[in-house]
Amino acid sequence: MSTTVDTARDRMQLAKDAARTVGLLSDSAKRDALLAVADAIEVAADRIIAANGDDLAHGRDNGLSEGLQDRLRLDDVRVSALAAAVREIAALPDPVGRVLDERTLPSGVRLQKVSVPFGVVGAIYEARPNVTVDTTALALRSGNSVVLRGGSAALRTNAVLVAVIREALAAAGIDPQAVQTVDDFGRDGARELMHARGLVDVLVPRGSAQLIETVVTESSVPVIETGAGVVHIVLDASAPLDWARDIIVNAKVQRPSVCNAVETVLVHRDAAPRLVGPVVAALQEAGVTVHGDAEVASLAADIVPATDEDWSIEHLSLDLSMHVVDDLDAALAHIRTYSTHHTESIITADDANAERFLAEVDSAVVMANASTRFTDGGEFGFGAEVGISTQKLHARGPMGLAELTSTKWLARGAGQVRA
Repeated sequence: MSTTVDTARDRMQLAKDAARTVGLLSDSAKRDALLAVADAIEVAADRIIAANGDDLAHGRDNGLSEGLQDRLRLDDVRVSALAAAVREIAALPDPVGRVLDERTLPSGVRLQKVSVPFGVVGAIYEARPNVTVDTTALALRSGNSVVLRGGSAALRTNAVLVAVIREALAAAGIDPQAVQTVDDFGRDGARELMHARGLVDVLVPRGSAQLIETVVTESSVPVIETGAGVVHIVLDASAPLDWARDIIVNAKVQRPSVCNAVETVLVHRDAAPRLVGPVVAALQEAGVTVHGDAEVASLAADIVPATDEDWSIEHLSLDLSMHVVDDLDAALAHIRTYSTHHTESIITADDANAERFLAEVDSAVVMANASTRFTDGGEFGFGAEVGISTQKLHARGPMGLAELTSTKWLARGAGQVRA
């Protein structure tokens, strides 16, 4: 007997029901299910890419930005990368059932604090079909069901991906109702997801600052906030030129449309005469437009005058803001003012300044002498990520398997009663 599903809430109820069985799956069962999903994605590559082509064409016709088109685009290489990420997640240790604390009370009752699945994880995101796969794989590996709202830009791609994943789960003997999408309900589906308290245990938004703010302010479901990436790199007085040039070009150019790409470079005044010209030249050679203050413009050619708004912009394109500051104190003050608390890095040969920067900057990831592009679940060894959390409760930074678990206390006694 088939069940007719008429509403987004019905689908969330199915996900909640499936979570009871998914949460009890063995390590090997979850691993095998994800390996089946990875294989299915590769087999369905042509279907996925064809649907993605339709989404891209629709996006171009409707003015989708180049940055979002890049995030949306899937080709053979990216589809293979999706499958590879699922296999990496499958190979990770099971995050469920870890003993985090244990003790015996004076009464003799034995206590253990263990990791357990959340239950149902919701995700609201836009133009990012990789999130469909990454979030689903991480949720299943950590024993959770998932409800997805991937936005209209990737509607066709996500529909195929979800269908492929559900087919693979069913073939592996796992309840396919553990993976749900509310995309076909449009904005009403997103609204239902934000207000599904009691059905959805945690909600993670990924996308523009406007999307994240909407989810954070309107949801009755607990939200783990991911943030926009107004990412800074500081060139300290002692910054080696080769490190400065290579790191900044990598952080801006490798993939400018993502949240860990650098947006603002702050240059110590003492280093500006020797660093600004070569760094700007390398950026411009790579196609970057540099928005700079008057001092930057005096040290390099073809600088677009920076406005006050440039310091708070997440360009998500081959644009970069550059500002000369008096010293490290001024750089730290600028970051406190404009940072979205995602990722910041300092390039320096001064160990004391590096340690001061690492200690004082209040962001999810703080680096010394490394590209901000390393802020990534895959690079951190998590296989993938649900998002980069910029809040301070429960999870911060790239969110992997451990961040999709909660805890409970287990108490084992032998007839004790409290005196």
